[in-house]
Amino acid sequence: MALDGLEASVAAGRSGPVITLSGAADLVSAAELTALISGQLSRGTVELTIDASGLRFADTASIRVLVLAATTLNERGGRLGLLHPQRPVARILAVLGVAEMFTIRRATMGEPEAEAGAG
Repeated sequence: MALDGLEASVAAGRSGPVITLSGAADLVSAAELTALISGQLSRGTVELTIDASGLRFADTASIRVLVLAATTLNERGGRLGLLHPQRPVARILAVLGVAEMFTIRRATMGEPEAEAGAG
């Protein structure tokens, strides 16, 4: 599915749906990203994973979408996981002070490494 400059797909994961994002998530694609994530949350999802390895840019509008999803999942006793965010995405999460809302997994020496967020 193409959301303007953002490519997105959904697949089943071991603990819940996995949304793979690539390209740039910005104000133009925020409404479509909201609809995609809301569609997964409306199914009662407790664990949602966003594969952000191909996401080279995310603005505050798209980060807001992720924060709202993380809040919903936290209220359900679940988590929103971010896989392999690129440095610009990780940096904006840190600057905005929201990185702790997610379970972030980064690639280190070819192996995924969990970076526990507060929760």
